Amino acid sequence: MLSTSVLWIVFSAVIAGLLALDLFVIHRNPHEIKTKEAFWTSMFWIAISLTFNTFVFYERGLDKGLEFFTGYLIEKALSVDNIFVFVVIFAYFQVPPKYQHRVLFLGILGALVLRGSLIFLGAALIERFEWIIYVFGAFLVFTAYRLGTQSDEGVHPEKNPIVNLFRRIMPVTPFFHQEKFLARIDGVLMATPLLIVLIVVETTDVVFALDSIPAIFAITTDPFIVFTSNVFAILGLRALYFLLAGVMGSFRYLKTGLSFILGFIGVKMLIGIVNVHIPIQVSLGVIAFVLVVSVIASIIAQRREERQLAQLRETNES
Repeated sequence: MLSTSVLWIVFSAVIAGLLALDLFVIHRNPHEIKTKEAFWTSMFWIAISLTFNTFVFYERGLDKGLEFFTGYLIEKALSVDNIFVFVVIFAYFQVPPKYQHRVLFLGILGALVLRGSLIFLGAALIERFEWIIYVFGAFLVFTAYRLGTQSDEGVHPEKNPIVNLFRRIMPVTPFFHQEKFLARIDGVLMATPLLIVLIVVETTDVVFALDSIPAIFAITTDPFIVFTSNVFAILGLRALYFLLAGVMGSFRYLKTGLSFILGFIGVKMLIGIVNVHIPIQVSLGVIAFVLVVSVIASIIAQRREERQLAQLRETNES
């Protein structure tokens, strides 16, 4: 079995190679990501993630392999919620499709740094103050309640305090300048709207990270498993966005499912106070079941609504 330090080296090399391939080869020239390309790219990231999961099974054993897969599934499911926000942000700023990938690529690099810092901070806190796991659990139960009961108010980039502060510090051009984040106009260095979009994406991810990272600590406190499962879920987010952006409205019960999952994970943390521990296999089964039911229920509801609209049109025509 390889040592933990060697595993970190292997993981870092794989991620660095994949990011270089993505930036300098596959997407060297800005272009609009079509559905077919997004599908195969998404399948590629899932295949890479499952291959690494197999490596974890082989090197670290059954329990660690299941922890990675469960953590990956949780983060993948929660990352879908990011897509709702990305759709609103890109629509609000009217970002041309061929520049959206560049924003998401850099946004995800920032997310990796942010989440890595939060994960290692969380692991250090849990190691020193074991009771903090119950604080995470209570926070997740509250988050689940908020997610399940709040109305869909949308995203308001114009109210982002960091963006408003940035606009006071640096002037912003009224138009995009291709894929550039900075442009010099009449001798004055100015930010482009694309940089504002990147700032909104980065600051929005802070909120999502505060929800998703405590969730995976309910599955494992191993920093290697927590971080690697997070990274692989995030890396596949861009392709998933371009694949699902046009049909996100169809998954009407997904937020309900995610709310239930967060509540379940929070309760799983809290019942540890009375020495009750839910096996990883049970956690994986519950999470997978809820996700499947949420998607199937959404599809059924969508088709029922389409049939009703078709019947209504037929009635009006007759």
